[in-house]
Amino acid sequence: MKLIGVLFCVTATAVCSANLYAQTSETETKSKITIKEGREVTVTGCVAPAAGGAGYILTNVADKKGALHDYVLVSDGNDLAKHVGHRVQLRGKVTDRGDAKVETETKTTTKVEGGAGQETHGKSEIKGDDVGVPYLGVKSVKMIAAACS
Repeated sequence: MKLIGVLFCVTATAVCSANLYAQTSETETKSKITIKEGREVTVTGCVAPAAGGAGYILTNVADKKGALHDYVLVSDGNDLAKHVGHRVQLRGKVTDRGDAKVETETKTTTKVEGGAGQETHGKSEIKGDDVGVPYLGVKSVKMIAAACS
């Protein structure tokens, strides 16, 4: 009988411990990238999804010497998804010319089941020459052709 009592206590303790560790949490991170003080340009290229599906890039942008460049696209209001595979003309500020700055703001919210949530904010600023990848802050999009060739 004592053995049954001990087994009952051990089982009850294990069940209670498992319930304590079974809480779920949900984390959501939002990032906003802004181009400040960059040089205003109008460029033509092809819109493609960025590696990993996080955003878009403009490919095959020719400079005055004929060299091809790519830009990581930063856009608040323009729906770039509908232009994937299209040749477009974009107007905006770039980070690879002039005294541009890339400002990144992040907000992470963690919600824990049955507990209080937590929110953290982060902000950083990098000068355009130090970024390593040229960004283009898109202000307007004009479709030139339905396909890139």
